[in-house]
Amino acid sequence: MAFFGLFGKEKKETLDKGLEKSKTSVLDKISHAIAGKSTVDDDVLDNIEEALITSDVGVETTLRIIERIQERVKRDKYVGTAELNALLVDEVSQLLAENEQTDIRDFSEPLPAKPYVVMVVGVNGVGKTTTIGKLAYQYKQAGKKVYLGAADTFRAAAVEQLCIWGERIGVPVIKQQQGSDPASVAYDTLASATANDADVVLIDTAGRLHNKINLMNELTKIKTVMQKVVPNAPHDVMLVLDGSTGQNAFEQAKQFTKATQVSSLAITKLDGTAKGGVVIGISDQFKIPVRYIGLGEKMEDLQVFHREEFVKSLLGV
Repeated sequence: MAFFGLFGKEKKETLDKGLEKSKTSVLDKISHAIAGKSTVDDDVLDNIEEALITSDVGVETTLRIIERIQERVKRDKYVGTAELNALLVDEVSQLLAENEQTDIRDFSEPLPAKPYVVMVVGVNGVGKTTTIGKLAYQYKQAGKKVYLGAADTFRAAAVEQLCIWGERIGVPVIKQQQGSDPASVAYDTLASATANDADVVLIDTAGRLHNKINLMNELTKIKTVMQKVVPNAPHDVMLVLDGSTGQNAFEQAKQFTKATQVSSLAITKLDGTAKGGVVIGISDQFKIPVRYIGLGEKMEDLQVFHREEFVKSLLGV
């Protein structure tokens, strides 16, 4: 019961429900891996390795997990297959903790700066603007004053979509006409936010990767201009990835981490997919903490990421 006091029973149920397909897929594979076995031997480890790789955890991360399990089995002398899930939860949670994965409890926690500026990056179609809208809602519900900046000026639909979210939630959206300089929009947003004592500023940026050099230059310019208003802004560069795309999300993470210094991840669309393992793999491979996960359509379905509870839900513990 102590855990529910912190995380909330409703949130836990949403997490379990959102990861249902991933959990079923992983558990089926693990059950098959240990069928007829009583101890964790080499055959079981080989089968677990295959189960994790086919669950989109990724090869490198899977090998790291298997290595940790081997060391644990060696240390504990005897590990039965019945303890395997609990052992996996423990080792994967520790692995994520080593990737600077410091869990925040919820949206009401004190922020490290005022205004706290988040620049949101990611390709079109991953749920970037929707994630910004849901974040704005959650922060507002937590009593924080939020401003949105529509700096994805190349796609009229992006500005329009952000404005719809702003009206829906009741937070101001700073915008300019289509084709305007994104850095100029970011500057105006921060100037307005600081003048009006805002707590959180979320800046939407263009979602394209066709030319990495252009993207790099654009994001660098936005950062430079923002720092004229708020020193050290942005405080967080958050990459939004579509979890349902599995290995394609790895490639997007690779491209964006080359183009700019990404400091956190939001992984969306985890409900309705069996690819939840991608959360573990991406966080481990790129050494970037997962901060939020998207588990459904409702505004409340964007959750703060809690590594141990995520792994428990994924493995059905």
